[in-house]
Amino acid sequence: MGKVYDALRRAEAQRSEAGDDPRARVPSVVSTLDRAKVRVQAPFWQRWLGRKRRLVLEDGTALNKRRISLLRPDSFVAEQFRTLRARIDSISAEHPIRSIAMTSAVAGEGKTVSAVNFALVNAMSVGRRVLLIDCDLRNPKVHAALGLQPEAGLAEVLLDRANLADAITKVEGVSLEVLPVRGQPANPSELLASDRMRALVEEVSQTYDRVVLDTPPVLALPDAKTVSDYCDAILLVVQAGSTATVDISATLEVLDRRRVLGVVLNGVEDASDHYGYPG
Repeated sequence: MGKVYDALRRAEAQRSEAGDDPRARVPSVVSTLDRAKVRVQAPFWQRWLGRKRRLVLEDGTALNKRRISLLRPDSFVAEQFRTLRARIDSISAEHPIRSIAMTSAVAGEGKTVSAVNFALVNAMSVGRRVLLIDCDLRNPKVHAALGLQPEAGLAEVLLDRANLADAITKVEGVSLEVLPVRGQPANPSELLASDRMRALVEEVSQTYDRVVLDTPPVLALPDAKTVSDYCDAILLVVQAGSTATVDISATLEVLDRRRVLGVVLNGVEDASDHYGYPG
């Protein structure tokens, strides 16, 4: 937890020195990350980062837009998530990636929107079993985004009040399963840091072809760092024109950079009027 607080203090100090200058904010965040490092140690991550493209998302405030890959599978947004899926599949062919944590520096960056849509396009792959886990035990949103009404969820499983099989819900119309949040426990950080949580991630990673974990923001709580350490890889979501570069730098100080695949840039307006594969 001290690492998170130290990173937050440095980010606040840098923000004060810059006077919170809008020029210190994205849209340049992707190139900033490339230069300042996310030159991750493993060479195959570097190759992926060198080829990455910006992912264009629509505003995620409406329920339907949060699951656009399901409702509009031929849309430009869905195609961008398919591109992301294909690149991760390519990496996974050499170095298996089953569990992926989706996180952000701060709240409101479109993290859950990205996690839901990424999980959906993975579930569209023929013969692939995909599980989406909502790891935000304080402010869960996955169940609402997918229109689910769970009878049990992650907290109940970790507290041995429900079986994993009983807590997992299938999403109608697609081969996606979800471990949502129903009850919000009094000790969320301790539950996520427990041996039971680590064992759960290991168990589902053996059962499913891909597991996507929607975690809380990194700089708000220690939870994202805890959960991401259980996973094979991390995707960082940033909001164009909103996420401060100092927050991105602070986030990367907290996370294990060897696991960071790259950035999902959210909130970039699509200049094209068509949907389908971008030319």
